[in-house]
Amino acid sequence: MRKWMLLVLCFCPFSLANITVTDFVGREVTLQQPAQRIIALAPHAVENLFSAGAGSKLVGVVSYSNFPEDAVKITRVGSYKAFSLESILALKPDLIVMWASGNGMTVLDDLRGLQIPVYVTEPRQLNDISRSIRDYGRLAGTMAESEKEATRIEQVISELQHRYSDSEPLSVLYQVWHEPLQTLNGKHLISAVIRLCGGHNVFADALSLAPKISIESVLQRDPDVIVASGMDIARPEWLDLWLDYPSLTAVQNQALFFIHPDLIQRPTARVLLGAQELCRQLDSVRQEGSAGAAAPKSYPQNPKGAGALWGFVDNFFTAEL
Repeated sequence: MRKWMLLVLCFCPFSLANITVTDFVGREVTLQQPAQRIIALAPHAVENLFSAGAGSKLVGVVSYSNFPEDAVKITRVGSYKAFSLESILALKPDLIVMWASGNGMTVLDDLRGLQIPVYVTEPRQLNDISRSIRDYGRLAGTMAESEKEATRIEQVISELQHRYSDSEPLSVLYQVWHEPLQTLNGKHLISAVIRLCGGHNVFADALSLAPKISIESVLQRDPDVIVASGMDIARPEWLDLWLDYPSLTAVQNQALFFIHPDLIQRPTARVLLGAQELCRQLDSVRQEGSAGAAAPKSYPQNPKGAGALWGFVDNFFTAEL
């Protein structure tokens, strides 16, 4: 009888299929079997689920989930800021992926009230992208595909680090928008991309993630390079407004650069394409020999930001804003 009981325990579905991962806010998320019906409440999470090989298991997404092309066909449950719990419940998901800073942690209790497992994502560093993809692979039972893609991402990052780690440092302003003038601080993923290319975010020390800044503060910090993505695939016309300030080193360097927003603002595998483009842009400035200092400059006190995230990570300039 004891042997028979041991066999039952060894071969029961729960013991074989139990899956547990730790999400980005330290919560353990446990599934009794791989997820088959997933809802993702952020465009970047949708993209990373496809990268993990779990795209076919998505049954609900939010607006502006536009990559890959198959994501466009999936049922919408609202936007990242205003989604319908009723619509979510009607799709009978067995896993929900939410975005901590985008959706807001206050909605976690509402989602948990649906009695559906919730995974919270909040990628801020480059290695968080491969971590997300691996977690999604485990939760969806697509580990072979997710591990392959996560490893590829890590290899590209390592190659870029090796190539640019000893490059001449350049100070960089990443401009989010022009009215109001806004940037991102050192905790944002884009700062990690800038560092990867041997650059230094001139507003890395800002107190809020997406501070509003003044033209005077930019003139004081005098970046070697200004990079913007704007709200479309075209270079924003307002980037050339800096030409009115010929004393700026970035203007003298002819270093007012544009990168496609989806390639640098979303924490997905495609950010590697944006990183490669930014690295080439910074290298072009170095090759011209126009940049001055060989070390990050000393800056005045921290700018006081408005503290609003605005959803930049998911490129919501073209979306909800």
